[in-house]
Amino acid sequence: MPTAQKIRMFLAGFVTSLGALATVCVVLITPQWVTGKIKFSDNRFSNGSVLITYGLFRGESTQELDSGLAEPDLTFEVLSKLSNSSQKTLHLLVITLLLFSLSTSLLSSGLTFFNSVSNPYQTWLGPTSIFVWNGLSMTFVVVAMILFAVNTQANNLSGVLSSTLYLMEGYTYGDTTHTYQYSFWLLLLILLLNILTVIVIVFYQKARYHRKQEHQKPMENAPKDGILF
Repeated sequence: MPTAQKIRMFLAGFVTSLGALATVCVVLITPQWVTGKIKFSDNRFSNGSVLITYGLFRGESTQELDSGLAEPDLTFEVLSKLSNSSQKTLHLLVITLLLFSLSTSLLSSGLTFFNSVSNPYQTWLGPTSIFVWNGLSMTFVVVAMILFAVNTQANNLSGVLSSTLYLMEGYTYGDTTHTYQYSFWLLLLILLLNILTVIVIVFYQKARYHRKQEHQKPMENAPKDGILF
């Protein structure tokens, strides 16, 4: 049976790993990743703008006109509105990376719980594996954040979606501004929870090492005659 200290520390790691797993799920299913405001002009109406808010799978769009009648609000599937282009490729890559992060968080939570109720002899089932899975999860999340930001800013993802949603002649699109929403910033929470998991296990490793050192000291300080006897 594991010691009480090991149970407490690995259960703490299990909670943080489970939190990271839940946060990845929230990030994947919520559509509040970014809001793009795209200015446009139309031959029939005065100037206006399109407000488009979307996530990895779903989004919604609305028009704001200076005068005239705006089109009804739209809901859409992001991937179906992207043609086979670099925008779609990067968007799919972001989804894939977050699915990998979901898998590694699941493995981390399973291993931390397993270590809290048992003493595995195999290194791959112990702390080393937990470090590996959390490190991979953080790598996937960081790369996903960078690729999504690049796709949004450099590839003008909002503008591409907007032009696909409003296929009308006479539209001239202008500047686009982006505001990143809570789903995007929740990626930082995933990183924080992964870091906390690693810190908890590192503290356990250090405590275990010091405990072993304490057990060795009586033998090191004992008289040689006593040891021989």
